[in-house]
Amino acid sequence: MSTPTKRRLMKDLKDLERTKSRTVFAAPLQDDILTWCALIIGPKDTPFEDATFSMTMAFDESYPCTPPTCKFISKVYHPNIYANGDLCLDILTNRWSPTFNVMTILMSVQSMLNDPNVHSPANLEAANLFDNDKKCYVRRVRDCVEKSWYDLDNELEKNEAD
Repeated sequence: MSTPTKRRLMKDLKDLERTKSRTVFAAPLQDDILTWCALIIGPKDTPFEDATFSMTMAFDESYPCTPPTCKFISKVYHPNIYANGDLCLDILTNRWSPTFNVMTILMSVQSMLNDPNVHSPANLEAANLFDNDKKCYVRRVRDCVEKSWYDLDNELEKNEAD
């Protein structure tokens, strides 16, 4: 059965496929249009460069009037990402607009990686390092980036075995 939400998500998927981005990818689960898996590549010329971070996006029937719930599966060391992967991003809370779509969300999350809001931190330690010890912050981020490669390799091996 088609609902306005499901039609909108199909439009978002077509728009995403049409853009052919090489830095953000997303698609719904085969049997659940309301649950998406996303992959975000770290922006060039940033400490996150070449990272491969996995994220889930859970939509409910009120989308696009309400934002999806987005959560990183990969570990990400960042001032606006909680240890459990939840994001602290204004467009997913108090600045949401029904005009936003999946691509808008993905690009905002990718942009947030190098432009954190340290005044509203989800990870206080990362925010303090970002403000007070940039070298240490970058080192922690680069460790996280290297782990993202390992996590992606393990996930690919697991899928090949299934």
